[in-house]
Amino acid sequence: MKKIIIIDHFSQTPDEAGNNRFLYIAELLSKEGYQVEIITSDYSHKNKRKRKTYWNQKLPKYQFTMLKEPGYQKNVSIIRFYSHFIFGKSLKRYLKKIEKPSLVYAAVPSLDAAYVGAEYCRKYKIPFIVDIQDLWPEAFKLVFDMPVVSNMIFQPMVFAANRIYKSADEIVAVSRTYLERGLLVTKRCKGITVFLGTDIERFDKAAERRLEKENKNEIWVVYAGTLGHSYNIEIIIDAIKLLKTECTKPVRFKVLGDGPFLNRFKAYAVLNEVETDFMGRLPYEEMVSYLKSSDIAVNPITKGAAQSIINKHGDYAAAGLPVISTQECREYRELLVKYQAGINCPPDSVSHVVQAMKFLILHDEERENMARGSRKMAEELFDRRYTNRKIIEAIVNKAGLADE
Repeated sequence: MKKIIIIDHFSQTPDEAGNNRFLYIAELLSKEGYQVEIITSDYSHKNKRKRKTYWNQKLPKYQFTMLKEPGYQKNVSIIRFYSHFIFGKSLKRYLKKIEKPSLVYAAVPSLDAAYVGAEYCRKYKIPFIVDIQDLWPEAFKLVFDMPVVSNMIFQPMVFAANRIYKSADEIVAVSRTYLERGLLVTKRCKGITVFLGTDIERFDKAAERRLEKENKNEIWVVYAGTLGHSYNIEIIIDAIKLLKTECTKPVRFKVLGDGPFLNRFKAYAVLNEVETDFMGRLPYEEMVSYLKSSDIAVNPITKGAAQSIINKHGDYAAAGLPVISTQECREYRELLVKYQAGINCPPDSVSHVVQAMKFLILHDEERENMARGSRKMAEELFDRRYTNRKIIEAIVNKAGLADE
């Protein structure tokens, strides 16, 4: 039996509730009879702490291995880069000890882990597939906005990224934008785009539990995701405040998630007297219940940030929610138009968000039509049961397993 290694630096563990692409791929491959090992860190990027349970063991479906990493508290910091460097060293040592696989499938980010995987495969002539989840160092440059200085600081990361993409026998990416970046430096493959998506069967099962509103006329506007610099939660609070004088229906803002700007957004909601419930980071099934019980989803991404199709897009679509989006990503804007699944607004424009929200609140039929368009988009583009088959086919073909 041939073995496939999946390197996912920021993976969830099998007992952590979530919607992880790589665990899903591992399960699909193992069901088809392949030996699979996921290699990740013993430090949880999401929770910013060492994991309590070590999963260095053979599970019924696949091997799950955690390697040591010091950890960090801030996403943009020298300590984080050092931590990733150490994880890369741990990975390099581990790969030397184990039996050589038929193929390595590596996530980007981090660059340290994927770079080690790329060099390992280059040395031993092992097929290598890279899955671009985010663009580094481009994502860091958005935070560290000093063009000349940041270009100098992040040049080694640019070199590493280019080396990884050049080494790939195939490139998978979560958006067309990310795929185009990888293909800039290689002509070895054509690449494929596979959205992160969601397991709609699991989503629908969780969605059977609907939440009851105390006020049946209340409109729930929902946001799910990180509360950080890339997301302009304040623009939604501003819009709801302005709607109080223009709309008779009461509006409540449900915020599902956590992040470094949580207290800032809480204070802003209180200051502006907007009914806002900060629910924190919820278990996946509970988050689904809130999405399914809401009326409008918001995607308030700041100018220049997150130019990709991300997890929340799939979850919003699966919930059948019309979306008000300020994201500049051409790919997502085109999807909202194609499926008539929401309204695109310019980034940082409160007036446009107010008008979009007012339209959806006052026009029930249009809101319901967009809800149907959103769900259709989920079924056609975001259902992992079908979309991830493209990844499995790429792995099987590149590893030479198709002929066995």
